[in-house]
Amino acid sequence: MDIRKLRTFVNLAHTLNYTETAAALFTTQATVSKHIISMEKELETQLFIRAHRTIELTPAGNTVLKYAREILTSYDEMARQLSTDRNTANQTLTIRAIPSVSNYRALGLITEFQRANPDIELHFTEGESYALLPSLDDGHSDIVFMRTFVEHQTEYDMITGEVDRFVAVVPDTSTLAHQSHINVSQLRGQNFLMLGKETNLFEPIMRMARAADFTPTITYEGQRIDLVLQLVNKGMGVSIMMEKTVRTDDYPHIVKIPLDTDVSSHLAFVRRHEGPHTQASDRFWRYAQAHRDSYAE
Repeated sequence: MDIRKLRTFVNLAHTLNYTETAAALFTTQATVSKHIISMEKELETQLFIRAHRTIELTPAGNTVLKYAREILTSYDEMARQLSTDRNTANQTLTIRAIPSVSNYRALGLITEFQRANPDIELHFTEGESYALLPSLDDGHSDIVFMRTFVEHQTEYDMITGEVDRFVAVVPDTSTLAHQSHINVSQLRGQNFLMLGKETNLFEPIMRMARAADFTPTITYEGQRIDLVLQLVNKGMGVSIMMEKTVRTDDYPHIVKIPLDTDVSSHLAFVRRHEGPHTQASDRFWRYAQAHRDSYAE
């Protein structure tokens, strides 16, 4: 049974006037008549007695009216609940970020947004760099915070913030430890302690080494920044990392030295260029754009 026809029937049973029902439902008298005739054919019963310019319900029409009202009440309740569910879903925001997000100002922006928008249910998780953009594409994330070596993407919208630069991380016993700057070529012959291919740092570092005409000897390759720093602290080798991810407070025997290179990374909030975007995603995006200066360098 077509809900529109039921609604027409119930209204006409109330007004007993085709003109009033047509006006109430923003339709025509002809459409009202078609709906009623269609229902009568479908139910194989007469619903109204038509005499001259007046109509009245038949006994069968009264029976149908009782159930039609119940159906419409249930349907309207269902529609309201679905709308509530959609609105609730639209107030859920999933942001996935690189594990080193705590080193960047964007973390403060995320927490400030949550405090300013307590009605939004925030789901904030970490993810390795290689998994962030796919999580946008498969709908598991609304927005990601990631490191990128390009300022623009064609398939994604991007709000760039801080810039982070490469540094060499060496033990304080190294002959390089007292230099103000280091060229990549000066690291030739060192044991490299590397963040692995799961991060998006591995390839840029390898390209810099190849441009300096050597292939690094990789002693360790992994995902944990703290473990790389511990190994350097123990004199096991050197590393190339992003400056803001290297905190020396807990590692008294390491030194970080700026690397002579034009290569730098941008930290950015990213989401798909083509939606659909939820209300919560749009609210965060507007907030991030408005507060960009607070987390940009």
